[in-house]
Amino acid sequence: MTETMDPNESRFWVATAPVGATSVLAEELAGFGALQIKERSTDVRFQGPLEVGYRACLWSRSATRVLLSLGSVDAASSQTLYAGARRIDWRDHLAPGATLACDCTGANDAIKHTIYGAQLLKDAVCDALRENTGARPDVKPERPSVQLHLHVEGAQALILVDFAGESLHRRGYRTEGGRAPVKENLAAAILLRAGWPAIFQSGGSLVDPMCGSGTFLTEAALIAADAAPGLGRDYWGFAGWHGFDAPLWQALCEESAQRRAASVPRRCIIGYDSDADAVRMSLANADSAGVAEWIHLERRDIASEQAAPTVTGLVVANPPYGERIGDDSTLPALYAQLGKLLTQSYAGWQAAVLTGNPPLARHLGVYAKRTHRFMNGSIDCRLLRFDLSAAAPVKSAQTVLADRAQRPGAQMVANRLKKNLQRFQSWAARNDIEAFRVYDADMPEYAFAIDIYGRNPRHVYVQEYDAPKTVDQNKARDRRREVLSVLPEVFAVPLEQIHTRVRRLQKGSAQYQPRSAGGSRFLVREGGLKFWVNFDDYLDTGLFLDHRITRDRIRHLASGKDFLNLFCYTASATVYAAAGGARHSISVDLSNTYLQWARDNLDANGFERGDHELHAADCLQWLEDNAAKGPAFDLIFLDPPTFSNSKRMEGVLDVQRDHVGMINRTLQLLRPGGQLIFSTNYTRFKLDTSALSGCAIEDISAATLPLDFERNPKIHRCYVIRQADTRLPESSPGV
Repeated sequence: MTETMDPNESRFWVATAPVGATSVLAEELAGFGALQIKERSTDVRFQGPLEVGYRACLWSRSATRVLLSLGSVDAASSQTLYAGARRIDWRDHLAPGATLACDCTGANDAIKHTIYGAQLLKDAVCDALRENTGARPDVKPERPSVQLHLHVEGAQALILVDFAGESLHRRGYRTEGGRAPVKENLAAAILLRAGWPAIFQSGGSLVDPMCGSGTFLTEAALIAADAAPGLGRDYWGFAGWHGFDAPLWQALCEESAQRRAASVPRRCIIGYDSDADAVRMSLANADSAGVAEWIHLERRDIASEQAAPTVTGLVVANPPYGERIGDDSTLPALYAQLGKLLTQSYAGWQAAVLTGNPPLARHLGVYAKRTHRFMNGSIDCRLLRFDLSAAAPVKSAQTVLADRAQRPGAQMVANRLKKNLQRFQSWAARNDIEAFRVYDADMPEYAFAIDIYGRNPRHVYVQEYDAPKTVDQNKARDRRREVLSVLPEVFAVPLEQIHTRVRRLQKGSAQYQPRSAGGSRFLVREGGLKFWVNFDDYLDTGLFLDHRITRDRIRHLASGKDFLNLFCYTASATVYAAAGGARHSISVDLSNTYLQWARDNLDANGFERGDHELHAADCLQWLEDNAAKGPAFDLIFLDPPTFSNSKRMEGVLDVQRDHVGMINRTLQLLRPGGQLIFSTNYTRFKLDTSALSGCAIEDISAATLPLDFERNPKIHRCYVIRQADTRLPESSPGV
């Protein structure tokens, strides 16, 4: 180890995991001694000395990779990224003769492709070492001495050493994978989330009635045996790193071997499968992992009666989804058989069922007490957890909903929804609107906003306004259940097409962070145009329904104009401007995710990319940089967030405090005769007209309020602003 390496020095780490497993990973890391743990959607960031990183590699059951950060560099351009990477003293990390591989994730306007990002990093490392040592390392894509990783996030990028080297789900025991195996680390995360360690410690058993290649069985046995999942691996990314502390690693390996040797096998893990080859594979994998004596395997059909081996335990299953294996026509019956097995053979147990086809879960006939979202490869899955207590009668989800729908409160909500739907549905059809608000806390005690998206299929998007602390939480829960119980019948949609959110006051950058990832997208029509919406991943769907008339106004004004859209979000206003014949447009937003969404919206409507530019930038800084260049636009839409302190932008934005400065700088970009449309959803906003005395201002808030939002006139404020020496045009009609 070089003299600059101190094993006790606290370092910054990133550990990745499958979507849905990061909360499990965070708990594991805390147990290894990690500090300042920050859980994100696909990774956990933390601090700790080398020992914590080594323990995470050796002992984490849910992690995919463990990476050591070497620092953050400016990635605003390829030149700054290359220069920042080259400034690192790579002699501290690659010994003479070491081989190298580089990879990259993320992108921005400068680093558009991961291959390009990896190439830049490789060039910087090789050029720096050639200058300092006279020799450059050889590139070895497979199992190099050092695997470097570049992660691009906006204008910054992290450079990391991949300590795992290869994905940690590769335990090394799998001899055969079967037809659709769950990855080892995902299986372990599911077992940990389902409470298997505590069930085992209390003397319980585990049963997988459709075990396939036995991943759940083997991972459950490794947990029971206190076996480090990484102990049998023959390659580690840190082993060729110049800072590798071999004595420390050896000591940790010896400790894990002693813990494994101290465990006493108990044949408490049972697997069944109707396929003899699956049983054979399960046994081979368990034997390869050294845990065969913990596991009992039998060839048995799921329809066969099974006797629970103990009074407590966990049933875990990963039935076919209809994605990779299984015939859709037979899957409902298979799920019904699984549900029957759970309720008849394992009463009093806990159960966890992973499904990538949630609609099939209703055929289980059992109501899940908890639901967790996981990604199994590219398949969006739900982990359904059941309490199979014999003391409680088991009802299907449909039965539970039907019972709740008969309550007086639920019937009142249903009647109001039917009345509103009858009123708005024909209006929406006449105006070519497929997304509209059908209910907005019409009855104050049922504080929900309910929107319709699409016609066939139709989706229902439900936002519950966060109840104040003065409201009894049990009553709030009961009202929530009553509302949800009537939606399938009123709107004629299945449960899987109902999407729910709790609408809370967002602070800081939280309003822009994904709630999850990988949720389904859906195209809706509005005014003859098409827009992508996402019901699952973000606070909003991607289409602000209350701006519908404002967007249409922009379309009527845009012909032959140069259009600027600031804080453009998913650029729906830009799509309208393009449809109105805008000559050219620039749309600016800080989020690369939203800009890609904007590009998808433009592409969905067939607009040429060269005519409509998308810029990733802090809008306030963009205004500072461009205002002095003089007028360049005939029509500008300025729709800032109410508040933002995103780490990627300079300073803090407060729309009430900052609107005058924003408007004045924006007006510097407006050509004579042009107009600025300024909008905000801050319900207590007051335009400072005295500070804008040099402007002609028209309040068009009421004129831009759609019919489906008339019950809430404070939903937004909207103004047309021009220099005082030019006459405002007549207002454009809207729907």
